[in-house]
Amino acid sequence: MFNFKKSPDSLVIISAILILFTILTWLIPAGEFLREEVNGRMQVIPGTYHEVATSGQSIFDLLLSPLNGFLAAAEIIAFVLIVGGAFQMLTTTGAIDAGLFKVLDIAKRNPSSKAWIIAFLMLIFSLGGMSFGMSEETLVFVLITLPLARSMGYDAFVGVAIPFVGAGMGFAGAAFNPFTVGIAQGIAQLPLFSGFEYRLLVWVAYTLVGIIFVLWYARGLDKGKFKPFWPENSKVKEVEVLELTFGRKLILMSFFLALVMVMVGAMKLDWYIPEICALFLTLGIISSLIGKQSSTEAIAAFQDGAKMLLPAALVIALSNAVLFIATEGHIIDTLLFSLAGAVEGVPKVISVQLMFLVQGFINFFIPSGSGQAAITMPVMAPLADLLGISRQTAVLAYQFGDGLFNLIVPTSGVTMGILSIAGIPFTAWIKWIWKMFLIAVLVSMVFLALPVSVFVWV
Repeated sequence: MFNFKKSPDSLVIISAILILFTILTWLIPAGEFLREEVNGRMQVIPGTYHEVATSGQSIFDLLLSPLNGFLAAAEIIAFVLIVGGAFQMLTTTGAIDAGLFKVLDIAKRNPSSKAWIIAFLMLIFSLGGMSFGMSEETLVFVLITLPLARSMGYDAFVGVAIPFVGAGMGFAGAAFNPFTVGIAQGIAQLPLFSGFEYRLLVWVAYTLVGIIFVLWYARGLDKGKFKPFWPENSKVKEVEVLELTFGRKLILMSFFLALVMVMVGAMKLDWYIPEICALFLTLGIISSLIGKQSSTEAIAAFQDGAKMLLPAALVIALSNAVLFIATEGHIIDTLLFSLAGAVEGVPKVISVQLMFLVQGFINFFIPSGSGQAAITMPVMAPLADLLGISRQTAVLAYQFGDGLFNLIVPTSGVTMGILSIAGIPFTAWIKWIWKMFLIAVLVSMVFLALPVSVFVWV
């Protein structure tokens, strides 16, 4: 059986891939496509592939590649670390936690409206996943929603699903998540958060799927169709409830204002990574000032936030090192040529589904959203060009494969951490969620098919 507790770290997997690609530069024929600039981005010209002299990479090239990976992804790495630090400055004020605790308190005092309470809470968590990539934070809130579910007569699955499925579906259908959509679009040379209108439709559909499924299960518990599941080894304990003070309300207002500014900046002002980074840094500073943090506390919070995302930054750097080795060895275009040839004659609507499933498979090994974007989008974006699929759709396929599969992969620290807190065995979780997951996959396939069969998405 797969040992979930000792699954390889993402950095180990990426390092192994880096060594593998160095070897492949000696085994795979070197080749290149011609490229041209179209609408401000470089695109592969179909039919121009040709072989070139072999450029096998040495051990010295292998050792140099991590630094070259850092240099190539410097802007994205800086973005991840600075925005991660800024968000931590905001979260340490307790504003987001206090706001959610307030909602949970209202829910506890109105048990007669159980369905509305579940739907509203899942919507709030979905907004968190959609806007700032809420993920690890659910580990805290599951300690609150588990006893809340019990008080409403429900079980551990409902208690876990409220924050985890809510945030997870929002994460998968995100329109403005800077750590997934933002990074993937940057690599694909697309305007930051462009195409958000369609992604908002996706987010609504995903959120509805999650809410309706949980409500269906809750109704089944009410009618006695399902046996409530409460494991004996649940680690639920009391959590300190934070007060929603006036200052924290101001911080929340600043946060929502920043999200609006992101939308306006991306749509009207041609904002890109530097401007978005500056906005979130400003938000972090304002939050610290309103929260009356000392300069030492604010800096410590920023350092902690950057530190938490350092593994993701290293994965991005090593992923770019893989790309550097493949590019210098002139095998990346050969791989593109082979992939395009493998699906030649296959309808675009099928090709894009294959891209989605491949991303989901890769997510098993690299559950880091930013890391997966860094290692797959440099290949998927030009592959989309060759297949006649828009890069926006390629980003969407990545987004679905990363976000949706996070709910079921045993290599995700968040997934296994939440199940451990609730005392839910992984096999029991899969047995409970598989129907919703299958529905979400089908919904994903529909949203991927529309841009290649009904309208053109640029």
